[in-house]
Amino acid sequence: MNIYLVGGAVRDKLLGLEPTERDWVVVGSTAEEMIRLGYQQVGKDFPVFLHPESHEEYALARTERKTAAGYTGFTVHASPDVTLEEDLQRRDLTINAIAEDQDGNIIDPFNGQQDIEARRLCHVSDAFIEDPVRILRLARFAARFAKWGFHVTHDTNRIMREMVNNGEVDALVAERVWTETDKALATDRPSRFFKVLRGCGALARIYPEIDALFGVPQPEKYHAEIDTGVHVMMALEQASLLTRDRQVRFATLMHDLGKGNTPEDILPGHRGHEQRSVELVKQLCKRIKVPKEYRDLGILTARYHTHCHRAAELKASTILKALEGMDAFRRPERFEQFLIACFADARGRKGHEQDDYPQADIFRQALAACQAIDNQVFVDKGLQGGEFAEALRQERIRCIKSGIA
Repeated sequence: MNIYLVGGAVRDKLLGLEPTERDWVVVGSTAEEMIRLGYQQVGKDFPVFLHPESHEEYALARTERKTAAGYTGFTVHASPDVTLEEDLQRRDLTINAIAEDQDGNIIDPFNGQQDIEARRLCHVSDAFIEDPVRILRLARFAARFAKWGFHVTHDTNRIMREMVNNGEVDALVAERVWTETDKALATDRPSRFFKVLRGCGALARIYPEIDALFGVPQPEKYHAEIDTGVHVMMALEQASLLTRDRQVRFATLMHDLGKGNTPEDILPGHRGHEQRSVELVKQLCKRIKVPKEYRDLGILTARYHTHCHRAAELKASTILKALEGMDAFRRPERFEQFLIACFADARGRKGHEQDDYPQADIFRQALAACQAIDNQVFVDKGLQGGEFAEALRQERIRCIKSGIA
């Protein structure tokens, strides 16, 4: 029985990072022996155990054989005669197929260390093609390690294209797509996730609403980058610089979806794209099973982001209507998330990456002015129901006018 540290923990140590979690593989043992030693079995499809003290995962060395489409169509074989190299060979990327023994010696049969040095994301073997989740994982690693210059090799990109073309990607379940997307949104460069997916053709199958944005023109006067898809990726990069809030990053990604189906006869303008964006956000979120809080912020950002951009031009009554529509009085923290997404959108344009965004302050001042109103004044006047609501509305409009003057 030999125990090895494997996967991400070894990779991160070689990159000089502190591993966030550790996984172990056990060679030469059986489930019965692990249980006898006090390990708790948690895996049903393959033998994974929790250490009796550290509660870290220990898996018996295993091989896998493809038996059906999708990422669940595998037969697992775990036995004492499965070698460490055989276990590592079933892994996705060479940088994840490195092990370390209990004396600190590195076992690297697939040259993962060389690929770390060369900043390459490269598949271990042709078995990569058997699991479509690996495309999502690779794209996420590309996003996580983008600041170190990691890139996908041509051969690996070719294999991913084959997986898209043969329909493997279509077997991905919504929950797994969202899990990997959410993890990618937490990285320093989430835009890389979507760019890698687009580079192999998977974006059109997984997120067709986002893929449809590329190649769609916008007025050069406002968007020197012209291409809508390029703009949305730039905005996502700006959101990543402004906040680590994954909901804000997702909302930024969603804000212009409606430009992907703008009628050709009005291009490069996009009149009415806000409402079209709302419908597409709802469609995407339902299909991928996006959590409600992400979806709701995405919808509000799609619907109202141009209101925020034009804040200095809007009537006080229009600003109030937007505040009410966003439920800003009861959800001021979500309203602040919206403003950050709008800021990222404004900066996500060629030549505007360092711009200030005073429009957000106009909306903040408007909300603050309304919050300062003492509702008791209207109660003391005996106002109720509709009369109370209308009096409050008029006072809010008056305060917005004076508050942002």
